[in-house]
Amino acid sequence: MARRGAGTPFLRQLSLLLLLHLGGTLGCASVTVSPPVVPLGSAVTASCTVQRELCQGLEQGRVRISWMLDSKPVAGSQRQGPGGTEVSNLTLPRFNHTQARLFCCVEWNGTKQRVGMAEIRAGYPPAKPLNLSCVLNLDDYGLTCQWQPGTNSHLPTSFVLKCTGSRAQAVTGCTPRGGHSRCTVPRRLLQLYRQMEIWVSATNALGTAESEHLRIDPMDVAKLDPPTLQSIQSIPFQTDCIALAWDLAWGTKHMELQCELRYRAPEDPAWALVSGIVGQAGAAQRCGFLFGTQYSFQMRCRRRSASALGSWSEWSPSRNYTTHEKAPTGKLDAWWGAQPAGGRLEVQLRWKAPRQREANGRVLGYRVTLSPRRRGRDAPTICNTTRTQCNFSVPAAAGRVYLSAYNAAGESAPTEVILLERTGQPLAGLRAVPGGERSLWVHWEAPLAPVTAFVLEWQRVAAEPGRCSACWQMERDGAATAALIEDGIEPFQRYNISLYPLYAGAVGVPVHTTAYSQQKAPSHAPKLHLKRISKSEAELCWEPLPVEVQNGFITSYTIFWASSTTSMASATVNPSLSSFAIRGLKPSTLYKVHIMASTAAGSTNGTSLTLVTTVLDDTELQFLFLSLGLVFVGLMVLLICFQKNERMKEQLWPSVPDPANSSLGKWVPAALPQEPLQGLAAREPGPAAISTVTVLEGEAGKQPGKERPALAAAPPALPRPYVRQEGPGEPVQYARVGGAGYRG
Repeated sequence: MARRGAGTPFLRQLSLLLLLHLGGTLGCASVTVSPPVVPLGSAVTASCTVQRELCQGLEQGRVRISWMLDSKPVAGSQRQGPGGTEVSNLTLPRFNHTQARLFCCVEWNGTKQRVGMAEIRAGYPPAKPLNLSCVLNLDDYGLTCQWQPGTNSHLPTSFVLKCTGSRAQAVTGCTPRGGHSRCTVPRRLLQLYRQMEIWVSATNALGTAESEHLRIDPMDVAKLDPPTLQSIQSIPFQTDCIALAWDLAWGTKHMELQCELRYRAPEDPAWALVSGIVGQAGAAQRCGFLFGTQYSFQMRCRRRSASALGSWSEWSPSRNYTTHEKAPTGKLDAWWGAQPAGGRLEVQLRWKAPRQREANGRVLGYRVTLSPRRRGRDAPTICNTTRTQCNFSVPAAAGRVYLSAYNAAGESAPTEVILLERTGQPLAGLRAVPGGERSLWVHWEAPLAPVTAFVLEWQRVAAEPGRCSACWQMERDGAATAALIEDGIEPFQRYNISLYPLYAGAVGVPVHTTAYSQQKAPSHAPKLHLKRISKSEAELCWEPLPVEVQNGFITSYTIFWASSTTSMASATVNPSLSSFAIRGLKPSTLYKVHIMASTAAGSTNGTSLTLVTTVLDDTELQFLFLSLGLVFVGLMVLLICFQKNERMKEQLWPSVPDPANSSLGKWVPAALPQEPLQGLAAREPGPAAISTVTVLEGEAGKQPGKERPALAAAPPALPRPYVRQEGPGEPVQYARVGGAGYRG
């Protein structure tokens, strides 16, 4: 037991290597699938048989078998088979994979190990090959055939081209290589000038399919070399016919050939084809060509006896030829504008260049005269130009002019242009709608009076007036109620359109409209400006967008505003307005505002404008300033009143005399009595201080200078009073000066 346990790790590793070997092909297990190729969606049955003695490490214990379809586990049944084998059966009711691998697994040491594998494929029977065609190469006389393989069958499919003669058995003509759908049958298997039957066979694991059988003479599908055009010329002169001559390719001159000729002018959308030309003739005539026009000619041929499946040669190299010119024909469409100036008419005449069928060559110029050209003498020319417009002056009495075109071959018959006044009845209901990215449909109501023609004018709004001389057209149908404008129309541009009815003796007054052939969002939005702001309202203004950047009709302006505490609000403004007042704002608040311009095709936002509302309204500010002004004026009035009213000033600010400026302070006695002043000097060496000054009114009948008894009874002191008399009736200043101060 010890030796057996010691060898167990080695045996397990060896068994693992055996089990992991590719497909488990060492005889440990076998997987069978019935059938290995099935129609897509069919049932598939499989069986896995595990031989226990051949799977190292699985001799003891129960063998558990499981299945995996690619990486997805599927359930099967397990039973014990003969000879100690374990058998597991599996049925897949609907196999919906085009290709998959089915693995048989056993559990070993807790993991699933693959011990067997089978590949299953599913698909469809081969589809019928289509569009079989063959071409015989005259260089090596090999018949090259090609076809379309049809629907993918999801299975490996082989193709074989088979052929048979009138009395021979079917043989394999060729097998395509490299996945191509063509191959070449060699000359030795072909019967030239005899009917042969050719078809394609497609085969895969689920069946076989054949193409339609092609019954042809290999010579009928021979790829001939194209003929060579030798000469082209106009015959006779002044007709619309030409003659062509060609040479057949070498190796085809002995064959009866039928050929085709094709030609076109540079402006033609497609080739014109001429059939039924006999190849051996070598020449042919064809009529109906335009004068003075360059054409390209090509030719090809095939066997005349060939069936509809016969192969045409390639087209010959193009040969160009310009037909001879002829004098222009037809009438010119003309339109005019006239302004009186000093007894003359200033005329702007415009016309349309003739079409190629009427120009009969390259037009060299146009001539305008006052009278038609007569045989033998030319009319006086007032304008000779290579353009399609002319400005000139004619006498006011000249009511008509004559217009003609000329080329190298001659001059057209003159077109009479009557300079009618624009006084006729205008039309009603004019409108224009897009006809495409570069066209406009113009509609109007049928006129009440008979109309001979209509003239439409259009001008891009952003362009200079009168810049487009070709922006007009004439509708000759007097009963028309619509016309398509295509010349000079560009998307995202606004056009002014005018319509003139032409009556028998007058031109109608024009009616106008505007239109776009295509619209989009404006290139940019207007720039906002703050016009006025208060604590609850802000008035904004902007400049209308220029027509060049509108890209369509402005349908509305939308104003958006928001603050840090409120959500976004908006208001739609009529496109005819250029200002808007936002109401209901909060005082002293910052707002972000922007404008959006809209057309029927989109909208564009403008840049943001930041504004801050005020604390007070204008009326409140005015009231505040008025109140402050009134207070200031009141204070000034009071101050002036105080300055002018002495009594009030005395009451509020009493006048205190300055003792230094008093008369007593300035008075010096003439002679001092003999009075000892030593005591004063002894008491106070400095000057006496005056503390009180009393002004007394003198009484009538008393002599000044005599003291009252009360004053004589005063206690003795060193100083004595001084009295100064200024004159009769004047105040008497009296003071008593002492060392200890004044007393009065």
